[in-house]
Amino acid sequence: MIGAKTAAQVKPAQAATPKAASSQVKAPDVGTRLGRVPRHVGIIMDGNGRWASSRGLPRLEGHRRGVEALRAAVRAAIDFGLDYLTVYSFSSENWRRPVEEISDLMGLLKLFIRNDLAELGHAGVKIKVIGTRANLNPDILALLAEAETATAANTGLNLVIAFNYGSRQEIAEAARLIAEKVAAGTLDSASINAEVIAQHLDTAGIPDPDLIIRTSGEQRLSNFLMWQAAYSEFVFLPIHWPDFDRAALAAALDEFAARERRFGGVTLSPANAKSGR
Repeated sequence: MIGAKTAAQVKPAQAATPKAASSQVKAPDVGTRLGRVPRHVGIIMDGNGRWASSRGLPRLEGHRRGVEALRAAVRAAIDFGLDYLTVYSFSSENWRRPVEEISDLMGLLKLFIRNDLAELGHAGVKIKVIGTRANLNPDILALLAEAETATAANTGLNLVIAFNYGSRQEIAEAARLIAEKVAAGTLDSASINAEVIAQHLDTAGIPDPDLIIRTSGEQRLSNFLMWQAAYSEFVFLPIHWPDFDRAALAAALDEFAARERRFGGVTLSPANAKSGR
């Protein structure tokens, strides 16, 4: 249970406990963080199937409840003042799942966009979809384009949906685009640096995530924003994604606020800072 211990301190054995629900998390007062709310949060929404299995329910019900958790996360992100929220909705590896489950997931995506697009628009949410679209069905492509177009002028929360996304694939595609420009003579190979590579990623123009949250107790990135996460803080929650709510996000933000971010440098004591040491 998160509370006295932070998510990062929870023992792995606790992560598998299906009874660990976010209702057990005491939400701190976000307003007391003195500006330490991260600008960009990424979430690996993990554990829908395990949530359903632990309750004797079909996996589809876990995915349905996961959509409800996503709605709650977006509302909380707006309330907490986040600028960017990136959610890992469907990875490029998820195509390996059973055909029936993929069909269910695509159906839920359609329902989410059709049912929630107007509400998101009224809330000022701007949607951006990252990931390859080369192998997607025309109806899905049209839906993703509609979500981006309909919210393009909004200036509130930036909701980035990583759909059919894989970080290795993204980096490889960036390398290919850069190589083409070098071959065409429009880019000098000597000028290629980290900034140039970042400009060719799906997330070009989006700040790197300050915090990445993963549910279900797993402690890995699973091909999510690997370039962008170079200096991200991580919080691993022992609850499955359908149990994620406002209190769980608040607890993760509170953990982030307590972290000291040095970006490879050191923290100077007041005495040493004055002396330049």
